This record gives sequence, structure tokens and C-alpha cells, in this order.
Amino acid sequence: MQETTANIQTDPQDTLQVVACVDGSRAAPAVCEYAAWASKYMNLPLTLLHVLDEERYPAEPDLAGNIGLGSREHLLDELAQLDRQRAKLALEHGNHMLEEAALRLQEAGVSEIKKRQRHGDLTESLLGMQEHIRLLVMGLHGESSSEGEQHIGSQLETVIRSMSRPILLVPNEFSTPKSAMLAFDGSATAFRGVEHLAASPVLKGMPMHLVMVGNETSEAMAQLRKAEAMLAPLESEITLAIRSGEVEPVLHSYQDEFDIDILVMGAYGHSKIRRFLLGSTTTSMLTTAKKPLVILR
Repeated sequence: MQETTANIQTDPQDTLQVVACVDGSRAAPAVCEYAAWASKYMNLPLTLLHVLDEERYPAEPDLAGNIGLGSREHLLDELAQLDRQRAKLALEHGNHMLEEAALRLQEAGVSEIKKRQRHGDLTESLLGMQEHIRLLVMGLHGESSSEGEQHIGSQLETVIRSMSRPILLVPNEFSTPKSAMLAFDGSATAFRGVEHLAASPVLKGMPMHLVMVGNETSEAMAQLRKAEAMLAPLESEITLAIRSGEVEPVLHSYQDEFDIDILVMGAYGHSKIRRFLLGSTTTSMLTTAKKPLVILR
């Protein structure tokens, strides 16, 4: 993996930051605006990251296995030159995207902005930076999405499965978040997620709904009240709710009913929500989401 450093500021090694992944998708402007919101709300510096896919734009084409072609070798040389030129142009385009994103952030009131461009694999790049990431912001939909048909980013699920930092996944349009809901199942890992959320400034003071999918029992309500007490540092108005049914439609329905801006989820043990998050339903949820999702890992 290669990292391009020309005109790119390096990150301080001892500072947690908001990192926004910038690409050529329609979600890129919203990624910038949500990242600006999070940076100001959390009072953290912001880094813009663009990763140039090594497979699509190899910095140095690999011609191994193509020797012994005689007169056709000059064609391989020409193809290699074309690949190098494409990679060079893609890097320049990436620099322009970062510059435009930085201008958008400045207009949104963010003064401390850093830019990084890497040539390699997105997940590997993020894992290399993970120690210094407080919140990762990415678009829900990839560069191949059109106005009429939305596709989740081709690398999004790999990033979700690999990262251990909170990820804010955003739609194509920005709207200032004013409320949030946490999908909760009462497991030990769910309580660790609540603990993590209580220590984060990103939702401080924001009205919060704690929603459990399952049967309404005294034990379930006791778990919700325990979680509510743990969230006291947020100084938020908290609403507790237990709804029965299938996870995805229940969460969507509750979010729509109360017009909640952000859905917060985590990978919780072997519960229904973990199977929901990491199973086949993930693609459906990410594809149909019209509002931001925060994934806690």
C-alpha cells in the first residue's frame, strides 16, 4: 500500500479525530456536512481521507506471467504506461476532491482540517489509522449508485466488520441531527455499548430513545432502566420502549413514528440484533436506510 504525501498534511499521533471518507459518490457532500457537524459537536479535529483503489489504479502494473510474448511485449508496455497514467490522473482527481471537500468544511465552520490520500485498500488504510479515530464517517451509498437505484458501498460491509471504532453512515442529503435511538438487547456487550455511548460527546444533550425488540417483561424493563441510569452523563431526555416483532421492521417503524434522526446499533453477542447486524439483513437495512446510522463495534 502506498501513501501519497504531496500537499497532504499529516495527522498528529496523539489526537483522536473525526475521519471522513471522501470519494466520487453522490453522498460525498453529505459526508462532509455530517463530519463537520460531528467535529464541532465533539470538539475534535477533522481529517478527510481519500483512498485510491490499488486494484483499479495500480501504481506499478504487475506484468509477471506475461513474458515470452515476443512482438506483443510492446503492447504490454503500452498498457502498463496507460495504467500508470490512469493512476496519476486518479491521484490528481483525488487531490481535487479533497480540496473541494476542505472548502465545503470551511464554509460549514470547521477550521482545523487535515487531508490524507492513500493508494491501497480502504479497510487496510482505516485499520492503520484506527488508533487515532474517534468517529468514522462514510456514505451509505457507493459511487455506482444512481438517482433511481441506490447501492451500498462495495467495501462498506467489510469496513463495518473490521473496524472497532464507531462508524456514522450517512445518506445523500444532510439534515442536522436532533434526536437519536439506541437499539438495545440487554446483553453484556449491549451494556458495554451503552457505557461507550455515555462517554461520547457526540449525542450529549440530544433526546434519546432506548428501544428493545422482544417481549415486554419486568426483567426487560429493569435492563432498560439500568441502561438509562448509565446514560446519565449525556444529560439527555431518555424514552424507554419495548416492541415485539422482527428487528428490522420494528426499528424502522419506531424511528418513523417518532421522527428520530439517528439510529445507533451495535454487534451484541449472539442476540437477534447481532444476527441482524452481521447477517443477511444487513444489506437490506443499509440499502433502505434514509437517515444516518451509527454502528458501535
